[in-house]
Amino acid sequence: MFERFFPDEWVESAYCIDYEAYYEAGYRGLIFDIDNTLVPHGADADERAIELFDRLKKIGFDICLLSNNKKPRVERFNKDVNVNYIFKAGKPYSKNYYVAAMMTRTSTKSSLVIGDQLFTDIYGGKLAEIHTILVNPIDKKEDFFVRLKRLLEKPVMMFYKHSLKEKVSEMPRNRKPESKVNHKRLKKEKHMTASERLARIERLFESRYI
Repeated sequence: MFERFFPDEWVESAYCIDYEAYYEAGYRGLIFDIDNTLVPHGADADERAIELFDRLKKIGFDICLLSNNKKPRVERFNKDVNVNYIFKAGKPYSKNYYVAAMMTRTSTKSSLVIGDQLFTDIYGGKLAEIHTILVNPIDKKEDFFVRLKRLLEKPVMMFYKHSLKEKVSEMPRNRKPESKVNHKRLKKEKHMTASERLARIERLFESRYI
């Protein structure tokens, strides 16, 4: 029942993703949420965001911002990063995920969705059959409706955490991670013990909800 909401990957931050490895694996389009994914809610693009987007463009990615926020807010963030954008996107409905992929001149199969909200960013990406990466929110000071969604998503993430732990427990020591992306994090995890992998999952969960 909850599997439809499960992200394909879960990492601490959009700033710790090995984008170079994804590019080498054939991904060409990046679809980003803005608020609490790249900057705190309502903030302009900061130095870290600007440097990340400069790096991504140099790698060769085409980028689209996909936000449920209004045009002035999205344009204000975008003025310093200068990429494609869609405002009032209606996430999680999949329509604008397809539009975003077209705007980045890629297909859904060669795109990534990166966002902090399970029921909008990730679920919409899943509906559009795009590889999804859930990140933990940058700022835990959120408005009432977002806090409510966090409460509703927590049991889903508990099931997801349990499924990850089951996979780790069942994984033979010499088994390679199941991903076509041979990036540094996966290389590191290949040599992690089961207890180290389980501890990493717990850290992600605690960072998100505690």
